[in-house]
Formats: sequence, structure tokens, C-alpha cells
Amino acid sequence: MSEPALTSESEPAVLAGKLDAADELAAVRSRFVLDPVPERAGDPAGVYLDGNSLGALPAGVPDRVADVVRRQWGELRIRSWEESGWWTAPERIGDRIAPLVGAAPGQIVVGDSTSVNVFKALVAAIRMAGDGRDELLVDASTFPTDGYIAESAARLTGRTLRAVTPAEVPAALTDRTAAVLLNHVDYRTGRLHDLPALTTAVHAAGALAVWDLCHSAGALPVGLDEHGVDLAVGCTYKYLNGGPGSPAYLYVCRELQPRFDSPLPGWNSHAEPFGMSPSYRPAPGALRGRVGTPDILSMLALEAALEVWDGVSIDAVRAKSLALTDFFLECVAAYTEPGRVETVTPARHEERGSQIALRCPDAGEVMKRLIDRGVVGDFRHPDVLRFGFTPLYVSFTDVERAARVLGEVLG
Repeated sequence: MSEPALTSESEPAVLAGKLDAADELAAVRSRFVLDPVPERAGDPAGVYLDGNSLGALPAGVPDRVADVVRRQWGELRIRSWEESGWWTAPERIGDRIAPLVGAAPGQIVVGDSTSVNVFKALVAAIRMAGDGRDELLVDASTFPTDGYIAESAARLTGRTLRAVTPAEVPAALTDRTAAVLLNHVDYRTGRLHDLPALTTAVHAAGALAVWDLCHSAGALPVGLDEHGVDLAVGCTYKYLNGGPGSPAYLYVCRELQPRFDSPLPGWNSHAEPFGMSPSYRPAPGALRGRVGTPDILSMLALEAALEVWDGVSIDAVRAKSLALTDFFLECVAAYTEPGRVETVTPARHEERGSQIALRCPDAGEVMKRLIDRGVVGDFRHPDVLRFGFTPLYVSFTDVERAARVLGEVLG
């Protein structure tokens, strides 16, 4: 979306109102449960900018969960595995997520945590790469759990693990590299890494690319199929708004599915799950990514949450994300003393996710005071203020209000 520039002649609050009036996604905000707009000066701001940690509650979820508990479980009981579609939920909901990450149906299965899915994807990638490739590369700036899982996968498979930054990956690749685990968006800084170019480089070396989409899915186009990604994982409780602890997902590209050899072969991924065979025979397709009994309550809450995406274009979401973050940076510059905070997130759109990270020495105390004033972001040790911008429900008025309160707190 286009955005008028913030000038000395235009009050930020007035400009925010104009931007909200032109926002094609403004009506989607009503699909969420959010804090009321403050009525008087001095009231808490009521701005939620932590959707990159936990998305807001979609308004339709409580009634859907109540139905799952009272009717599907309470009345139908075990019949719901068939009559309520419980058994097919992992792949059905996977197909619902697929267009948000640029995947055709039949390649995503929902279930387990992100950590478990990272383990499945990495070990399977190593197995598919073959015995001649004995090295695993991992994003040195990754979320810690990804690094822990990568280290364990390397030990279990007898591979060497090497941590490199995404920028160093092309030069670090060799004919010994089996797989590379990368984050699409850096969770600390909000830096967006070049998924197409890095995937191409990994493939040119004969290795497999595994991408963590936790901080990009639902905030910007990913293009898994378009860019030939082999395997990908992601959580659903951030920009997908699935709720605390909602199940993660695993993407296995169609070409690799016949070779995908999961290190966690559970009965749910067996070709005949109710045959109770003592020997394992994997199901076809993405179903190989399933393990045990699905976590139905949280999974169906996620399915209800994904209905907020009806009629929403991911390209429109990306356009608004960039406009929101641009406007926030302009408002921060207008409301804070020069040099009081440093922007850590890249200025270039092609290098920016949907969050802004600001550095200041007293960041921990500043965030506590912001939250007391009703502006909810989060603090990352030792000195980073992190603000997430979920385009489905964050308005430009929210952005202006948050920056104004930040200026007051810093001042």
C-alpha cells in the first residue's frame, strides 16, 4: 500500500487516521479480540505489538473450541475421529496453511512442536543426502532451540555441525554438506534472509535446504514451491494466531516425499495405522510427517483461527507490514531524542520481516514501563526492544500511539 510521507506539517496522529482510512485490511481487525481504544488522555494505550511471540485471539475461536469440547468430545466422543474429521485434521489444516507459505496442497502436515519438526526435517534431510556428506550447517544466529536440535541431529547421525551466518552460507558449502538449517527471519533483529538465493546456493552444492518459517509465515510471502525449498517447519501461534502451544507444521516438497525417512516413525504415519503391524511401512505423501495421536483440542482451535485469513491476500499483508514498520520508524524519529535508540532492523524492505528491533541501554526497564502504559512489545537480552506488527489487526493509529508512548517513556 502507498503511504504519504510524514512531514513537519503533518501531525503523526492525523496521518495515522488517513492511513487507516485507506487500509484495505482495516475490516479484518474486527475478527480479533483486542483491547478497547482508550477514551481519555492518560488511559493505557491498548496497543498489542507482540504478535511475533503470541498472536491475538481470533473472535471465532472460543465458540468453536466450546463445540469441540461439548459436542464433538462430550457427545460424539470416539465417533468424532471420523464424524468430526479428527483423523484427517493434520493434513486438512496443513492444506489451509499451504497458500500462506506458497505451497500446493498435499505437502504440509500439522502436528507436534517446531522443535520436533526441526528434528524430523534435519535427520530426514541427512538421510536423503547420503553417506558421502558428513557435514551439517546451521544458522549461527538461529533461535537457540534450532541450534540445540541441529547439534543433537549431528551427534545422532555422526555428522559434523558447523555454525555460520546466512551471509556466509554460499562460501561455506562444500561437497561434504548434507543439509543447511536456516531461519527466514531473524527472531532478534527482524532481518529477512534471502530464501531464494540461499536455497539455490544450497542446491548447487548438492545439499538440502531446511527453512524455519516461525517469524515469516503469515507476515510475508514465502514461496516454498516457487523457490524449490526441500523441507520447512514453522509454528502457528505467532502471525497465524493459533493460540499458545498450538501445533507446528512440517513441509515436505512433493518430489522428496517418497524418500522422506522420518526419524520418528509413529503409528499415525504408518500406511495401515490400524493394522498394528510390528514392522513399519510409511504412508504415502506428507502423512509421513505424522507421528502419534494428534493434539485435537489445540489443532481444531488453530483451524478456527485460520478462518481470519478468508479473503485475505498475503501480498496485501506484506504491503501493509512494510507500511506499518516504515511509519513506526518515522514516528519514533519524530517522538524520541536523536541517538536515544538505535534501529537494529534493516531499513531496506527486501531485508526486513514484520518487526522492528530497537536498541537502548535500559531496554529491560523501558519495556516494563511501556507495558504498564498499555504498549505491549517484548525485551530481548541484553538491550533490545522488539515490536511485532501483525497486519491483520495492527492499525496505523496503534503505531502512532505506541511510538508516542515510547517517546514519553524514553524522555
